Amino acid sequence: MAEVRASDEIAGVYEVDPVVHGDDRGTFVETWRREWIPGCREMVQANRAQRLAGSLVGLHYHRFQADYWTVVAGRIRVVLHDLRSGSPTDGATSLLDLGGEGPARHRGLYIPRGVAHGFAALTDATVAYLVDGTYDPDDELGVVWDDPTVGADWGLDGPPVLSARDAANPRRADLSEALVPAFDRGDD
Repeated sequence: MAEVRASDEIAGVYEVDPVVHGDDRGTFVETWRREWIPGCREMVQANRAQRLAGSLVGLHYHRFQADYWTVVAGRIRVVLHDLRSGSPTDGATSLLDLGGEGPARHRGLYIPRGVAHGFAALTDATVAYLVDGTYDPDDELGVVWDDPTVGADWGLDGPPVLSARDAANPRRADLSEALVPAFDRGDD
């Protein structure tokens, strides 16, 4: 059975260490079960992102969508920041590395709606993720990656490679109140 841990830093975030089965042929890992995450909605879309070392994605957030991430290849530094008004962890930032070798190699990460999330590719990396809502451009929101209120250490040696969209994201302090998600007790 997978080991599922609730984050001590951000309410509603879960880390999942699945069971890895191996033999002379290689390994098998069950990467997702809905029952692992309390109150989780059905995941309805799967996506994959391949990024070169030094790339940075985010910070993104959704008012109506949760994500579940696994790293298929490489290693990433994940940054999470709780934006949800009324959350017991509003304003908290969490950093963790996924992928690579060791305990984080097969780890999954559940990110509830309203938690800003991004990652830096510490090596060339492939991230597979499930979402509980189909793509909606009106729910693709962001906070600038270097916002001092987030205070993220992205783990990169030099300046990141960013998309124009991510470079233009606003600071948290400049977000419209209408776009700041409210904490849902079901995410706790």
